[in-house]
Amino acid sequence: MWRTSYAAVAALLSVLPSEALANDSSAQLAAGGLVLTKSDAIEMRTEDLEISRSAVKVRYTFVNTSGQDVVSRVAFPLPAVGGRAFFEVDIAIPVDSPDNFLGFRTKVDGKPVTMEIEQKAMAGKVDRAAWLRAHAVPLAPHLGPAQEAVDRLAPSARAEAERLGLVDADGYPAWTLETTYHWMQRFPAGVPVVVEHRYQPSVGGTVGTLLGSDPEPQAVRNYCIEPALLATLRRAEAAKIIYSEAWLDYILVTAGNWKKPIGRFRLVVDKERPEDLVSFCGAGVRKIGATRFEMTKTDWRPERDLSILFLQRRTGDQASE
Repeated sequence: MWRTSYAAVAALLSVLPSEALANDSSAQLAAGGLVLTKSDAIEMRTEDLEISRSAVKVRYTFVNTSGQDVVSRVAFPLPAVGGRAFFEVDIAIPVDSPDNFLGFRTKVDGKPVTMEIEQKAMAGKVDRAAWLRAHAVPLAPHLGPAQEAVDRLAPSARAEAERLGLVDADGYPAWTLETTYHWMQRFPAGVPVVVEHRYQPSVGGTVGTLLGSDPEPQAVRNYCIEPALLATLRRAEAAKIIYSEAWLDYILVTAGNWKKPIGRFRLVVDKERPEDLVSFCGAGVRKIGATRFEMTKTDWRPERDLSILFLQRRTGDQASE
């Protein structure tokens, strides 16, 4: 079974009016870790994953047990962006970049890796990136330059874009951008290869929470919220203490392309501030610091992705925003 880890509020800092709660919210994008080309030669000996609202940091140790050197492609797919949802819902994009909006960086054995980038502009099941480039339309549909370029299209090109499903009836970019960073990696026989990468996660959230008064059953299940945490939130609400929610999703379940289950897996979730709360599903979670929670596994293949709920205690100034 998976269970939650949580921390209670240490002391009451301020009393805030319930009217300070607002309906503003943003949605998160789920990202994950590295993906390897399927191989029966490479084992993932260790994976150390550390997650906070500020950063996702992962350190892998791979070993090639085949007896001869292997060259394999390693990739990091960014979450797909685009579609009407990006114009109707506030999606959390941490970095203002058309092709690296998570600020992804990676090292192999301590040295930065030069990566290739593949981008597809999908309209339905067809990649229309070539058409967009030919018409000087930037590929990132969620950024202003793409809309400006669409607005400048000649009538004939605009009609073709609509026919191809690149522009919707209201004139918004309708394609979805799929971005993948990748490189070819040599795995010498029997020699551990350490791959590290980090990025800024897409963290959704809202300025207040109703978990203390009207907990949504789906949220309780998704984040394995325990009764003790709900009771803490009820007491906080009665004292007019406001918490904001932040949601972070991490894709743990991959194609499992390495030879065996992960030899040793370690997850650390850091809530960053002692006065904040955190809840997520996991077995054997233990507190290892004022803000850090740890889960370890051996010979493990993840069976579900990870969803984390952060509850940030708001100050008077924050509550009045």
